[in-house]
Amino acid sequence: MPIQVIAFDADDTLWVNEPFFREAEEKFASLLEDFLPAHQSIKELYRTEIQNLSLYGYGIKGFMLSMIETAMNVTDQQMPIALIEKVIQIGREMLEKPVELLPGVEEVLQSLNGDYRIVLATKGDLLDQERKLKKSGLEQYFHHIEIMSEKKVADFDKLIRHLDVKPEEFVMLGNSLKSDILPVLELGGHAIHIPFHITWEHEQVDHVIEHERFTEVENINLAAELIRGM
Repeated sequence: MPIQVIAFDADDTLWVNEPFFREAEEKFASLLEDFLPAHQSIKELYRTEIQNLSLYGYGIKGFMLSMIETAMNVTDQQMPIALIEKVIQIGREMLEKPVELLPGVEEVLQSLNGDYRIVLATKGDLLDQERKLKKSGLEQYFHHIEIMSEKKVADFDKLIRHLDVKPEEFVMLGNSLKSDILPVLELGGHAIHIPFHITWEHEQVDHVIEHERFTEVENINLAAELIRGM
């Protein structure tokens, strides 16, 4: 069946995101250099983040809380108020970052609009993702915006049912194999992987994906060309 709906991931597919977290991790580790080597502080922070995902979900505010918890653990609950203030400031700086669109994004959205229903399908903190979308100037191109707390099979199934299309009429574009690609393939949809040069460890998969409805391309322009040929 011909493609009816094109769904785009947001972070590191439409705009830059992960490098800001890596930068924040380095700043955080430097605050704790009197207690732990930088690589160990970052490792402890990641462990805390994963433990807290079911409580805080994805996004900067949950990341801030995990930084504070990690710092308390690393300092044996002796973290000074000044250090807490610096951790909060790291998070505030992240929230205030400008939105940096990836090359070709707006041109592709303009070119596909009208021929397909264009959907934003992303996960994370609702307020933060709404803020980034507004700053991006891309909101006008989307027929529907879905901000999920998770991106699993059930979440995509709910989205596809809401859009009233068959899975084979749906294609997902994103940088995460775990969140953007595998769930959609399992449902019977199409998926196009657009790798970003940095991927959060939690979003990585340890096997090669071979599937008739899966393609990997270098950039969003090539993804658009591929879709037009479906």
